[in-house]
Amino acid sequence: MESALGAGIAMAEALQNQLPWLEKVWLWVTFLGDPKSLFLFYFPAAYYASRRVGIAVLWISLIVEWLNLVFKWFLFGDRPFWWIHESGYYSQAPAQVHQFPSSCETGPGSPSGHCMITGAALWPIMTAISSQMATRAHSRWVRMMPSLAYCTFLLAVGLSRIFLLAHFPHQVLAGLITGAVLGWLMAPRVPTERELSFYGLTSLALLLGASLIYWTLFTLGLDLSWSIHLASKWCERPEWVHVDSRPFASLSRDSGASLGLGIALHSPCYAQVPPTKPTLQETAPTPPSPPEGPAYLEFPTFPTTWLSPKEGPPLSQKGWPSSFSFKVPKKTKTTARPVGSCITVRG
Repeated sequence: MESALGAGIAMAEALQNQLPWLEKVWLWVTFLGDPKSLFLFYFPAAYYASRRVGIAVLWISLIVEWLNLVFKWFLFGDRPFWWIHESGYYSQAPAQVHQFPSSCETGPGSPSGHCMITGAALWPIMTAISSQMATRAHSRWVRMMPSLAYCTFLLAVGLSRIFLLAHFPHQVLAGLITGAVLGWLMAPRVPTERELSFYGLTSLALLLGASLIYWTLFTLGLDLSWSIHLASKWCERPEWVHVDSRPFASLSRDSGASLGLGIALHSPCYAQVPPTKPTLQETAPTPPSPPEGPAYLEFPTFPTTWLSPKEGPPLSQKGWPSSFSFKVPKKTKTTARPVGSCITVRG
């Protein structure tokens, strides 16, 4: 195991020293692969495009993030930025690596949350785009583009985590495989039409379930805050140790997201966006046909009315004369119109 961890440090050293010009790229990729970005950016964008896909992204994100938290409590994975100090790796084979503000996460390292949670949450987006491409494109390579983009992005997220000394390669691989499997299993089973009590009970179950597991392991003598102590000890700058990277911060986010989803879907202010927008022909007013029966009104005699550009819109810009007239007959039978309705005048 020590040799595998040492190989991970060597890989991080190669990424930092051989490709230094990609530093900003890796920082942006790890930001886009952050589980918090799923709640802030991916979920609203997916919901705008498709209601069901948006709900699937949010639901899978909160469930898989909760599972990732529990997995890390049981697997006890070290992170590279503190392992190189605790294991004495620097004294045996000095490595030319350095930390970043995103390196000092306080939770255990196995499996990678960026790869696992993002890989699962982006699965319904990938499948939805793939189904659309399959119906419109005839080329096999074009239909494969969503899957290739999905795999390429997750591979880049994994490499960025190794570059930042946040994860070892085997932790990244475990997160990628677990996330893809969970996304494949959960995407067809997203609860889109459930009662409010379901989402409330789910929120309560996530909160109480994680608390029960934590206190059970604590009672058995396991210190689950060991990773927080090591992160605070070996991080180069104390301000890089963020509170929102602690395990219970993600638990609060997941529990609140589940309850908020239920309240939003059952709120009286909630209105489902129509699937298609009305066309101009549907919205344009059409002249009503004369009704059958004696429902007629006699209009009094109106004088001849002149309209000029000063009194109305510049009709001459559309190729019409600058002024015209029309006369309403003395006794014109027409239908009774409601107030504010449109009267069509044909020139």
